[in-house]
Amino acid sequence: MPERAGQRHIQYAALPWRHENGELQILLITSLKTKRWIIPKGWPEKSLLPEDSAAHEALEEAGVIGPVTTPPLGSYRYKKLRKTGEILPCEVHVYAMEVTDRKKNWREKRARQSQWCTLNEALAHVREAGLRRLILKFFKRASKA
Repeated sequence: MPERAGQRHIQYAALPWRHENGELQILLITSLKTKRWIIPKGWPEKSLLPEDSAAHEALEEAGVIGPVTTPPLGSYRYKKLRKTGEILPCEVHVYAMEVTDRKKNWREKRARQSQWCTLNEALAHVREAGLRRLILKFFKRASKA
């Protein structure tokens, strides 16, 4: 499968979080094709700032709304497998998003599963090392706040 040499594609993601019964949780969703546990992410929206693109993805993929914190929490890299067999090296810039509301219906509700997770649950579900590192960083930072 071909890979584009030296070219990294930028995506934006939201790390949706909330406090439930005094416990910090993050929202994970499944990817469309492989059903692995991830966070809402996608390609930049031309007319939106990066943090607004992240919020747009969170609404579209998980139905959640809330303020997005800038600057980004950090970034991670992964290789996206396209339908054509092409592999795109991607860099995902992740923004923390405090969830204040969740829609009853949203665009990809039937296409994905979602689950609120504690730190240990999230680390047990997520396979991508870079995303796991950012989740741990988020929980450590939040526990000091």
